[in-house]
Amino acid sequence: MLTLPANFFTEGRYVVWLILFTGATAIVVFVQRFLHYHRAQINSTEFLNGVRNVLKRDNVVEAISICDATPGPVARLVKTAILNRDHGRERVREAIEEAGLVEVPRLEEKLSLLATIAQLAPLLGLFGTVLGFIQIFQQTQEAGLYAHAGLLSQGVWQALICSATGLAVAIPSHAAYNYLVSRVNSIVLDMERAATEIVNIVAESPTIKTP
Repeated sequence: MLTLPANFFTEGRYVVWLILFTGATAIVVFVQRFLHYHRAQINSTEFLNGVRNVLKRDNVVEAISICDATPGPVARLVKTAILNRDHGRERVREAIEEAGLVEVPRLEEKLSLLATIAQLAPLLGLFGTVLGFIQIFQQTQEAGLYAHAGLLSQGVWQALICSATGLAVAIPSHAAYNYLVSRVNSIVLDMERAATEIVNIVAESPTIKTP
């Protein structure tokens, strides 16, 4: 079983603390985005069926209330379509596309930060490794013929610890980024399906005016 040395943080010095800080930031971003996507992804089929039944009764106010009470971009797209129902099918479609251009960046918010951390962490580890070897060569030069393994151990520890810490942060950060991207793609797919469906639903509504 792998155990950390007692001087794990002291040997890595500030580079390890910097890597750990980026790792903590990655955790915060992942948890925040995960909870956001969990709330944003709804059962769009069930939601649209409810909206369709309400609009068939020409109860626009209740349909809008259902959208307001439902979290996520799908509900906001549907609400946009309902609010533009009197302007014809093409205007409804254009309004949904405009709303989608606003919603997608909201979904992708902070994902670039997580991707940056996944790329930056191993580079920081490499930076610490280089500093460790610089320390080794410096101590070797100063000690001259009296250099020994114990004298060089601190630089070796710094080099290895920084590399290991950088990889330990980068690997789960990269995996977390790919997982969140898959969640975004799933929500965007729901948005596209809902957009097509709500245009047809609104077109069937007795309140819409055909151009």
